[in-house]
Formats: sequence, C-alpha cells, structure tokens
Amino acid sequence: MIVAPCSIKSLSEITFGITENLLTRAADVVLKERRRLVLMVRETPLHLGHLRAMACASEMGAIIMPPVPASYIRPRTINEIVDHSVGQAIDLFNIDSGLVKRWKGARKESDSL
Repeated sequence: MIVAPCSIKSLSEITFGITENLLTRAADVVLKERRRLVLMVRETPLHLGHLRAMACASEMGAIIMPPVPASYIRPRTINEIVDHSVGQAIDLFNIDSGLVKRWKGARKESDSL
C-alpha cells in the first residue's frame, strides 16, 4: 500500500492505531499483516514529534519515503520529477514501471568520447 501524499495527521493516525477513516484503517491492517506500507510524507519543516512518529512507523515496518525531487536525474520538467518519485515508490514493490533508470556504474572517460 502506498499513501501518497501522506499528511502528518494520517501518519500519526497510522502510527498510533487511530483508525478513524478507511485510509488509516487499511494502513493499520497492512501493518498488522506485515505487508509493505510506503508513506510519502509531504509536510516540511518537521518537528521532533513528526520525526518520532516517522521513526515509530518505521520500527513497525512502514517505509517512510518523502517525495523529494532528485537532482541527479537532471529533470527538465515537473513531470519528470513526479514520474521519478512515483517510479521509486512503485519500485519498492519490485514492480518495474520503467520510470526509474537503473544505475549502471560510473562512466568511463572512453564512454564520453
């Protein structure tokens, strides 16, 4: 299960077992059944309470994956940034979406000629 975007409110409800709606109830069941749960936390800046809730969720088995733009892919458009974040999240489920380019190692000088 991927929660995207995941507000701090949703993160807190999931972490502390407050299942007030379908989203938090479903995430609670995913954790209970030891299935993969990815939380794409959206807010910044974070205070200590947020960080502790994230740490607790991680200790319970959730994966915290803020949708942080990756500069190393050298995006030219907003869509490329979004596609990369989505691709990384889907990749955590071992699904090849074709959105993430795989690391092939450092280029050799002869490769750039």
